[in-house]
Amino acid sequence: MTAEDFVLKYLGLFPTKQFNPLTVKLLGGILDTSKDGLISFVEFQAFESVLCKPDNVYRIAFQLFDTNGSGAVTHDEFEEIIKATTLHEKIPFDFKGEFMRLHFGEDRKRTVTYEEFSQVLHDFHEEHAIQAFKRFDKNKRGIITAMDFFNIMVSTKTHLLSNDVKENLVAVAGGLTGGHMVTFPYFMAFNSLLNNMELIKKIYLNFTKGNTAIEITREEFLFAAQEMSQITPLEIDILFQIASCLHESTGRLTYEDIEKIAPYRPTRYLSRPLAEVKAVTKPEDRGVFIQVLESVYRFTLGSIAGAAGATVVYPIDLVKTRMQNQRTGSYIGELMYRNSWDCAKKVIRHEGVLGLYRGLLPQLVGVCPEKAIKLTVNDFVRDKLTTEKGEIPLISEIIAGGCAGASQVMFTNPLEIVKIRLQVAGEIASGPKVKAWNVIKDLGFRGLYKGAKACFLRDIPFSAIYFPVYAHGKLKLADENGINSPGSLLLAAVIAGVPAAYLVTPADVIKTRLQVAARKGQTTYSGVTDAVIKIWREEGGSAFWKGGPARVFRSAPQFGFTLLTYEVLQRLFYIDFGGRRPTGSQVKVPLPPSEMVSQNPDHIGGYKLALSTFQGMESKFGLFLPKFKPNIQVS
Repeated sequence: MTAEDFVLKYLGLFPTKQFNPLTVKLLGGILDTSKDGLISFVEFQAFESVLCKPDNVYRIAFQLFDTNGSGAVTHDEFEEIIKATTLHEKIPFDFKGEFMRLHFGEDRKRTVTYEEFSQVLHDFHEEHAIQAFKRFDKNKRGIITAMDFFNIMVSTKTHLLSNDVKENLVAVAGGLTGGHMVTFPYFMAFNSLLNNMELIKKIYLNFTKGNTAIEITREEFLFAAQEMSQITPLEIDILFQIASCLHESTGRLTYEDIEKIAPYRPTRYLSRPLAEVKAVTKPEDRGVFIQVLESVYRFTLGSIAGAAGATVVYPIDLVKTRMQNQRTGSYIGELMYRNSWDCAKKVIRHEGVLGLYRGLLPQLVGVCPEKAIKLTVNDFVRDKLTTEKGEIPLISEIIAGGCAGASQVMFTNPLEIVKIRLQVAGEIASGPKVKAWNVIKDLGFRGLYKGAKACFLRDIPFSAIYFPVYAHGKLKLADENGINSPGSLLLAAVIAGVPAAYLVTPADVIKTRLQVAARKGQTTYSGVTDAVIKIWREEGGSAFWKGGPARVFRSAPQFGFTLLTYEVLQRLFYIDFGGRRPTGSQVKVPLPPSEMVSQNPDHIGGYKLALSTFQGMESKFGLFLPKFKPNIQVS
C-alpha cells in the first residue's frame, strides 16, 4: 500500500481530501523501511511489533527522523523533520548554532543513535525555547514582555500547557513582582516546572500520605520538595502563583490545582457518572440550604447502600443472633447448635433456604434510615471538624464516628428487637408463627427501645472505631495518584469492620439477651448491669464473646458492601455542592497507554495502539506536523 492508503484510509488520521502531502509522506515513511515509496505486508507486520513495545512512542519518533532507514539520525535528517513541524513555522530554529555542533559535530557528520535520540529531542526543546527568548529579547537585557512570553510558550511549549495554564499565562508573567516583564531565570523555571509536574504530584502525595483533599502551604511544600528532589524555590513560587489564578487565593495548594496545571493526559472514568449536577457555581455559594440538600442527598444514597449491604449478609446475621441467644446453664435440655456452621445447616434443613432470610423485611425497613443517618452524620461532623487545609485530627475522626453511632440508635433499637424476635422464633418448630406487626404491638412504643443502653454501648464504640480505620485504610490502599478503585474501597471497608465488630461483641451479647423474649426456664434480665452479673455468674466470661466470629463475618462484609455502594453511588450520581469530594473518589483517573485503543474494527493487534502512539508524538515531544490531528477519542 501507499503512504496515503495507510495514513488516510487505514488509520484515518486525516480527512481524505484535505491533508498535508508532506506530512502523509513522512508518516508513511516510518513503516517504509526499504524507502521504495510503498509499504509491503512484511513492513506492515514489522511495524505492529514496534507498536507493541513499551517504548513505542520513542521508537516511532526515531523512525520518523531516520528518513533513510540507516538506523541513525543525521544532521540533515534532523533538520528536515524539524523544519516540517509547526514549531519551526512559528519560531524558526537556528540550525547553525552551538546546539547542532555539540550533537552532530563541527562538520555535522556525527550521527545520533536510538539510545541518544530521546535526549537530543529533549535538549532540542530546551534550546528552542532559549533561542525564542533571545529572539524576543531584542535589547539583550534578559527580559521579555508578558505577550512575548505568551507567544513563546504557545508556540514552542504548547504540548506542556493545560487550558487553565494557557488562559493565565499573561496573568502570571513576571512572577510575584507585579510587573509585566519576564526575566530569563523566571522563564527557565516556568518551563522546568511544567516538565516536572509528575514529580510535583509525587511530592504532594508523599507529604499528604496519599490524601488528595489536604491543602498545603508554600512552606510545607518547599520542605517536602527539598526532601525528595531539587525543585527550586522559584519553581514552587510559580506553582503557587498559578494556583492562585485558578481560584480565590488562599495561599494553599490542592491536588486539584496540580491536576489543572499539569499537561493534558488522557483519562478515563473510574465509574462513569450516570448523572452529574453542579448545585453551586463556586464554594462561596454554599449556604445553609445547600448544606441541607447535601445531607438529603447523602441520606438517600446511604439508604440504598444500607439496604444493599444488609441483604448480602443477612443469613450470617440470623446465625449470629441464634448463636448468641443459645444459653448454657439456665435452660434445661441439649444445646440446639454446636457452632455457627451447624446452626446454618439446621436452619436450611428445618426452615428452608428462605429461613435464612426470616425477618429481612423489617430489617430493610429499619436499616435504610439507620445506615443513612449513620453515614450522613459521620460525613456531616467530619466536614465540620475538618480544618481549612483539609486535615482532620484522629480525635475528631473518632468523635465524628461516635456521633454517627449515637444518632443511629433511634432507628437501630426498634429494628434490632423486632428482627431478633423474628429470628429466634423459628427455633421452636411447633410454636405459633410470629409476624413483625404482632411483635411491634406486643412490645409497644417503650418496649421497642428495650436494651437501648446496650445499643448505645455497642454502636458508639463500633462507629468510633470503624470510620477512622476505614478513612485511613482508604489512604493506605489508594494508588500512586491517590485514587481508590472499587476493590480498594471494599477491602478498606471490610478490614475496618473486623476490629470494630469483634471488640463490641460483649455489648452486642448483652443487647441480644435484653431484647429476646425469654422462654420458660431461661434467665431474665432487668437491665445492663443485671445482665452482665448474671451472664458472668452463670456462663462465665467467654459467654460475652459468643457469636463474635459470626458478628465479624456479618458486620465486616455488610459494611464493606454498604460503604462500597455508598461511594460508588456518589460517583455514579455526582452532585457538586461546593464541599469536599470524598477522599480518593475523583471521577476521572489517568488512562494507561495500553488502554488507549482504537475502536476501529479493522485495527487489530498492535494497530489498536497506532492512533494513540502517533498522538503521543505530539503530546510527549511536541512534534506537531501540519494537519496532524488524530481522531482518537479518549475521555
